[in-house]
Amino acid sequence: MAVTASLLGLEKKSLREQALAALRTAITSGELEPGRHLVETELSEMLQISRGTLREALRQLEQEGLISAGARGRMSVRHLDVKEIRDIFAVRGVLESLAARTLSDMPDKEAALAELRAAVDAMEKAAASSLEERIESDLEFHRTLCRLSGNETLLHSWESLEGSIRMSIMFAGLERATRNMSVGRHHDIVAAIETGNAAKARETIIAHMDGAAENLVG
Repeated sequence: MAVTASLLGLEKKSLREQALAALRTAITSGELEPGRHLVETELSEMLQISRGTLREALRQLEQEGLISAGARGRMSVRHLDVKEIRDIFAVRGVLESLAARTLSDMPDKEAALAELRAAVDAMEKAAASSLEERIESDLEFHRTLCRLSGNETLLHSWESLEGSIRMSIMFAGLERATRNMSVGRHHDIVAAIETGNAAKARETIIAHMDGAAENLVG
């Protein structure tokens, strides 16, 4: 396994968290590609951590759906198939439509709308940037939508899918991924929430997620 920048030695502070972040980035960026077997001795040496600390990080990544255990417990980077991607976006649709309905029903939602518009503006500014920055700005819009709902369980559930969402985007490739980052499609979500019509807000999110999933899987 080649040594790469994100998998080099870590500072001694919060080693588990740093190992988790480094591995998560390597997986969702494609540095550790789908199907790649994870060899504990190699990874612990690269990260300069104990195998016990590495196993804790790997257990968390398994819970997040980024890696899976095969025969004899051997870990490998998870490969998402078409059904799994559709399932992920169906769940996203349920979560984010609940967030949109909640915001739509708020009597005083101007501050929340201002935050969402700022998130769309950030997406527009990132349009000429790298794919990674565009992905981050897109995810930040949807994370903000969930956070503004005030429902911590909803937000936590959405964040538990974040790694799989990133992998779905990597699966699709550059052209398909960028189609889903249309600023106009995200303005439509904000406009639907602004109407105060909860049903319209829900339908807009569901249509957004259904379209995004179909685009990613082609």
